[in-house]
Parts: sequence; structure tokens; C-alpha cells
Amino acid sequence: MNSVGLVYHPDYLHHETGPNHPESPARLKSILARLEETGLQDQLTMVRPGPPRSDISDWIGRVHRPEHVVRLEKAGPEAGRAFLDADTVVSAGSYRAALMAVEGLLTAADGIMSGRFQSAFCAVRPPGHHAETNRAMGFCLLNNVAIAARYLQQRYKLSRVMVIDWDVHHGNGTQHIFEEDPTVFYFSIHQFPLYPGTGSADEHGRGMGEGYTLNCPLPPGRGDDAYMARFEKSLGPAVESFRPNFILVSAGFDAHRDDPLANMCVTEDGFGEMTRRVMGWAGHYCDGRVLSCLEGGYNLRALAQSVERHLRVYLSGKNNGGV
Repeated sequence: MNSVGLVYHPDYLHHETGPNHPESPARLKSILARLEETGLQDQLTMVRPGPPRSDISDWIGRVHRPEHVVRLEKAGPEAGRAFLDADTVVSAGSYRAALMAVEGLLTAADGIMSGRFQSAFCAVRPPGHHAETNRAMGFCLLNNVAIAARYLQQRYKLSRVMVIDWDVHHGNGTQHIFEEDPTVFYFSIHQFPLYPGTGSADEHGRGMGEGYTLNCPLPPGRGDDAYMARFEKSLGPAVESFRPNFILVSAGFDAHRDDPLANMCVTEDGFGEMTRRVMGWAGHYCDGRVLSCLEGGYNLRALAQSVERHLRVYLSGKNNGGV
């Protein structure tokens, strides 16, 4: 069995979005309850990140502008909630939760690079892939995966990091941050058209980053077969060409057929197969180093079962070669 880390901290529950908001603390509670119920939690290396490291602002600043961070710090009300836009809510605990989400990913990256575990899943919130350099949006405050990518590059001198985003919504923030950077390859498979309206097939990077963004938009109603076809025909050759040193996954599970915020038909088996393929590439190109981070997923049962399947594949250590 592979050693697999599971990152979680109770502070993630203190980002309170209100009783009717889909991105709620109940998402993490449902995941943890499922892992405990099935006994899977006992097979994982539980990782509780410590307080934000002293230089966390510096790492966040490699991705986000200082004024954005200051706005977030000041936005949370002493009581109740405040809206940054129609969808993005903050409470008194939101800024701390966002810092701890970043800390969770950096702690997981350290654990993988030190050999404590080979792969890890970060059960964090708020999510991050919509957050741009100077803008919170789409439930996202800080771009957790983008910050982790920069951390891996600059702390561990990795020259090529790949971000694979299978959330049902296009990760406009991650694409925006890296679209001119040939050292980070960004791949997204998502329903199109859908929020946030970006991610068409003709968006493939700019300047030096031309060709290092690959979008695979799919029309509503597509399921496991369509996703795997894109993995095999589009993503596989891109991985082979880029040869990453590390793979990060923006693991949203809202392409599930039961999710209320989209119209795709992916099953738990589909998420398992995508995980298996990513593991194959990671084993071939980057010593098995793969770190996934929770993004979307809003049907609590489907989310919990999909995360369970994702982690079972991580634990199995099995893959189909990936190349």
C-alpha cells in the first residue's frame, strides 16, 4: 500500500457561508464521516497543519497582489457574513481558514518532497481555483493550488509543475495566473458553457506561455467515457511532452451526475479512473508525486463517495501506466 496523506484542520469549518450556500462546512463533515464510516481514515496518514508559517505571506505574494490579501483580511465582519460578490461570502473566520488552506497545501507539499508520503489529498476550504491575482470570486478567496505550484518551484527548485483541473467549472484564476508561464502547464476539463464563462478551446496561453494551457470544454451531459477520451487523446500527449516534476490536481467533484450546480454525468468510477491515470503519469514522470486539493462538489453524498474512491485509488498504488 502507498502512504497517502490526508490534510484537514478544524479551522476550515470556521469559514461560514450561511445556511443556503452550497459551499458549506457540511462538505468537509460529509467527507470525514464517510472516511471514518468505511474505515478508510485509518489507512491514511492524517496531517493537521500547524499555524500559518511565518513566511506564508511571502508565498501568497508570489501569486496574489498585496492589496488583495489586505482586502480579504479586512472583509470578514465581526458577526454575520459579508458578500465579496453575489456568490462569494466571508465571515469572521474566513481569512484564517483561507490562510490555513494554503498552509495545508504547503504542509502536504513538504510531506511529499520529504518522502513522508507519496501522495496527498487536501480536504480544505475555502476552495481556490477561481481566485485571480487581485480578485476573489466563485466561492474562492486564495488560489491554493497556484500558491502550492509556486512553492514547489521556488522552495524545491522544480522546473516543471503540471496542474490538472477536473472541477466542472473552468479554473479561470489558475489559468490567469500562469497563462504567460511555460514552467506551469495548466489543463482543465469542464462543462462549457458554464460559470465563469472562460475556458474555450482556443485559450492556450499567451507570450512565453503559449501552448502551456490546454482546455477541454465539454457540452452538458457528458460522462465517464467522454472524460477518459479527453484524458487519453489530449491530456496524455501533453503530459508526455511536458514531462512534469510534480502534478497538482484541482479536484472538484461537481461533474458528478448528482451535483446540483452543473449538468455532467461523471460517476465515482469515473473519478477513480481519472485518478488512476494521473497516478500513472506521476509514477512515470515525477516519482509518483501527486497532490490533490478539494475544489467543488455540492451533493454531499456524491462528494463523500467520490473522495473515497479517489483516495482508494491513491492507496492502491495501481495505475494503467499512464503513457
